[in-house]
Amino acid sequence: MNSTFRRAAAKGFTLIELLIVVIIIAILAAIAIPQFSNTSTDAQESAAIANLTTLRSAIELYRVQHNNTYPSTFVAGAAAALPCTGGTAGDGAVNTEAALIQQLTTFSDAAGRTCSVAAPGYSFGPYLRAIPVEPVTNVATVTVVTAAANNPPGAATTGWRFLNTNGTLQINTTRLSRDGATALSAK
Repeated sequence: MNSTFRRAAAKGFTLIELLIVVIIIAILAAIAIPQFSNTSTDAQESAAIANLTTLRSAIELYRVQHNNTYPSTFVAGAAAALPCTGGTAGDGAVNTEAALIQQLTTFSDAAGRTCSVAAPGYSFGPYLRAIPVEPVTNVATVTVVTAAANNPPGAATTGWRFLNTNGTLQINTTRLSRDGATALSAK
């Protein structure tokens, strides 16, 4: 019986062996964890660039269909609006986020006036279901500016920044991209 007991005891691990395994696991974790944190930052940046591309495409399509006029503005001298039969007419003022959102997410006429349904005369759009979220700050607001010097991207700003005189759309932040040299707003 003594020999059976000694063989069972010999099958276990020593404290030194367990300590070596724990140290090896700790070293591997110290190498792997920073790689995962960089991956989430890269994913956020890639999603932001994809959403930026989607918004830019919608804005460009709007411009082409509305006589080279960007969203949040209206075509000057356009004929009077047809009634928005069966829907709600847009109420966004010129050069505002509300006008931009309505013009990209609802039906519009050639002058940029909007209607929540496809009423007669409102044959353009919608270009987006909703304004996509900017994943770095998780905000979907759009700051509409009329001059490049107005409201430059800053550390406290979030969402998107749209210059409606030339159609420039940027991520509204001064945070650097993953290359460490370029601001995300320059993408």
